[in-house]
Amino acid sequence: MRGVEFVKGHGTENDFVVLPDVDGELDLTEARVRALCDRHSGLGADGVLRVVRASALPASPSDVDPDAWFMDYRNADGSIAEMCGNGVRVFARYLVAAGLSRAGEFVVGTRSGPRPVVVHDDGSVTVHMGRTKVYGESTATIGATVFQGVAVDVGNPHLACVIDTDPGAIDLAVPPTYDATLFPQGVNVELVREVRPNELRMRVYERGVGETRSCGTGTVAALAAALHRRGETTGESTVDVPGGRVRVTIEESGATLSGPAVLGARGRLDAAWWQQADDR
Repeated sequence: MRGVEFVKGHGTENDFVVLPDVDGELDLTEARVRALCDRHSGLGADGVLRVVRASALPASPSDVDPDAWFMDYRNADGSIAEMCGNGVRVFARYLVAAGLSRAGEFVVGTRSGPRPVVVHDDGSVTVHMGRTKVYGESTATIGATVFQGVAVDVGNPHLACVIDTDPGAIDLAVPPTYDATLFPQGVNVELVREVRPNELRMRVYERGVGETRSCGTGTVAALAAALHRRGETTGESTVDVPGGRVRVTIEESGATLSGPAVLGARGRLDAAWWQQADDR
């Protein structure tokens, strides 16, 4: 067996291992995902993006074209996730760089359904994220502090808490606790501050990963929560995260997310390491 090909990339420092697997032949187990994402003994990443035809993935949604490229996304702990806004940007950038798609507009398949993307000449990517839904209010507890937030569906679950203090001053070393009845599959928790009109600052604790430098769907949830707090449903804003800046727009027809996508390295995993990783 030859070593497994990989590419390493990031979107506002939310980083991923990209695994080209056109025909769905890789045995991508939870153990292998955890090994790949380990920052000491693996490549290190917040998640894994497997590049596969939708037709080669039995569980792909019925509304995704079988011929579409499908983003098979896994969290760092090996769990499967529905959607990843930063991951889609990196995925789309990879497709163009690898000659699998032309720059411009095309559609990427995800477990949340088809996602139209636009790969721009400067390497940035705009993703049409679909409709965003605020579906309840709840709280997140971090240490001894309880934060009020709203539940937001961006194709995956979020609890976005708009606060009046600097998110950078809050200790996210310990996972936030939340209402497991409302979020039975877990939830991404965002701490959001409205710095000024059309400018948000955010930190995020992602389910299955921990605190990350950015979360694309989380930035959409952050704007949805800020709009909800003002009694509005549409608007746009820049969102600053520890890893950089993105722009989010929410309209009645759906949301868009625009930001950078960087491919930094490529190579092959040692065949013996790949085999042994399944035993970890």
